[in-house]
Amino acid sequence: MNFSYDIVVIGAGHAGCEAAAAAARLGSKTCLITMDMNKIAQMSCNPAVGGIAKGQITREVDALGGEMGLITDATAIQFRLLNRSKGPAMWSPRAQCDRIKYSLAWRETLERIPCLHIWQDTVKELLVEEGAVCGLTTLWGVTFRAKCIVVTAGTFLNGLMHVGRHRLAGGRMAEPASFFLSESIARHGIEQGRMKTGTPVRIDARSVHFEELEVQEGECDFHKFSFMDTPPRTLTQRPCWTCFTNPKVHEVLQRGLPESPLFNGQIQSIGPRYCPSIETKIVTFPDKTQHQLFLEPEGEHSCELYLNGFSSSLPLAVQLEALRQIPAFRDLVLYRPGYAIEYDYFNPVQLKHTLESKLVRNLFLAGQVNGTTGYEEAAGQGLIAGINAHLNTHGGQPFTLARDEAYIGVLIDDLVTKGVDEPYRMFTSRAEYRILLRMDDADMRLTEKAWNIGLATPERHRLLAKKREAIDRIVTFARNYSIKPALINSTLEQLGTTPLRHGCKLIDLLNRPQVTLLGMAAHLPSLRSELEQLTERKEEIIEAAEILIKYEGYIGRERIIAQKLARLESIKIKGKFEYASIQSLSTEARQKLTKIDPVTIAQASRIPGVSPSDINVLLLLCGR
Repeated sequence: MNFSYDIVVIGAGHAGCEAAAAAARLGSKTCLITMDMNKIAQMSCNPAVGGIAKGQITREVDALGGEMGLITDATAIQFRLLNRSKGPAMWSPRAQCDRIKYSLAWRETLERIPCLHIWQDTVKELLVEEGAVCGLTTLWGVTFRAKCIVVTAGTFLNGLMHVGRHRLAGGRMAEPASFFLSESIARHGIEQGRMKTGTPVRIDARSVHFEELEVQEGECDFHKFSFMDTPPRTLTQRPCWTCFTNPKVHEVLQRGLPESPLFNGQIQSIGPRYCPSIETKIVTFPDKTQHQLFLEPEGEHSCELYLNGFSSSLPLAVQLEALRQIPAFRDLVLYRPGYAIEYDYFNPVQLKHTLESKLVRNLFLAGQVNGTTGYEEAAGQGLIAGINAHLNTHGGQPFTLARDEAYIGVLIDDLVTKGVDEPYRMFTSRAEYRILLRMDDADMRLTEKAWNIGLATPERHRLLAKKREAIDRIVTFARNYSIKPALINSTLEQLGTTPLRHGCKLIDLLNRPQVTLLGMAAHLPSLRSELEQLTERKEEIIEAAEILIKYEGYIGRERIIAQKLARLESIKIKGKFEYASIQSLSTEARQKLTKIDPVTIAQASRIPGVSPSDINVLLLLCGR
């Protein structure tokens, strides 16, 4: 049996769902192949979206017309805005979701897209002709012909799970691994390696003594993930809880280390340094007497709880005994143990910034197969891969994002320029232009781009235009409105800030940390009247305008730096040099430049091992 499509996406995780949805919405006849239609967009690890830097990525996915933000808002059972005590560049939204409702909402969303079909099967082999992918075959003997293929197979490629000395092939608990496909891809010269990740135990809430835990409630203000004018959260909001390990827990874990796959040689793969297992924590930090744990609900009404911070692959008996040393867990009952999983990934330096393979034309890779970890990183890659697969199929310029345009741009540039030596996780510290990549203005940065390629809907574009107009109006009002000391000094004294000696513009007053637009509106009728004109997303717009006013100097300074560095981005060098023959370059630079073949001088400057003196050599050769 043969089928023919413009684009076939392999794997229905977060990367695959975004890739398939984007390609189909842009007009490509698309097929999404998954091993289990009941596990679409499955939250394999914790049932949460967002967090530090990950929340910014989710908002960027939404601003570009992706689905993750909308579905998260619709299925959230707790929402929090992290890092409120820091500046807006660090604010990061995070939501707990109902795991089952999240997956179901994704499936319903995909089934409503006219150009998108779903096929349940396992892919066996890629078909490649004359250096370009042209189709695939499945275990059921079906052949799919395609102009582009996007591989988003997650942890399923030769997946191997570990609990103590027990090993079982699988992509995640109770699900089979995918064999053959990894070898089929590597056959074409694409480098592969092995990585490892893990997930904690799942706990039965009925066995927990919640009175021994500290409650962590969510927030119910206007913040959310999507920039669309969506209704408030409708699911029952649930708290999380926190507690700590103790020396008795560590003693049990220490005794179990000889049975740990991480320490007895059973696992050789690279694990995530920033999300270590509990056994790694006690070995790496032997002086620590406790580590914080977060107990998170898996659903609106479910008894299943996720123990964040206790990732482990120790034997089940060790995990259970250790946890029962915590007072709240003294009668603990588990649904399943924590486990580690090893899987194949492919070296991302062999990809273009569009996520197309440099070695096999029209083959795209996105998500954990590129060495990343996290739903959000996967979704961002999937969206970019889906867009570019459509553009390859129907013609059009490649769609990429620069490092000063999006965290997604930082993510992909890091992958294709630096590669990975551990599962890649996004942090705000990875971005040079954090003040430009705030969560509040992802739509201002990206929605126009999505509109130009046809992914943003007219309603999304209308909301952006209205928001931009409203913000400009508020900023202009603040810049022009004069305030006299007699009108405002008593209020300033109440706020604990210095009274005015002379009149000033409202914008100058708003630069003070204690002064806010809403606070001033209570005392300035003209400002109150200006803000009352807002009819949609009032709080969001006021917050965005205030950030622009208060951080205008920082934003302007960072934009100037980004513009200066953009000069290097404009100097194209791909295909210009035979690096191996340029003796004035260091040996390491010649090797790295040959392998990565950077597109621009700027990309070359970010390659580990390429020094500033090497960049100067290239600039001289370019006549700059």
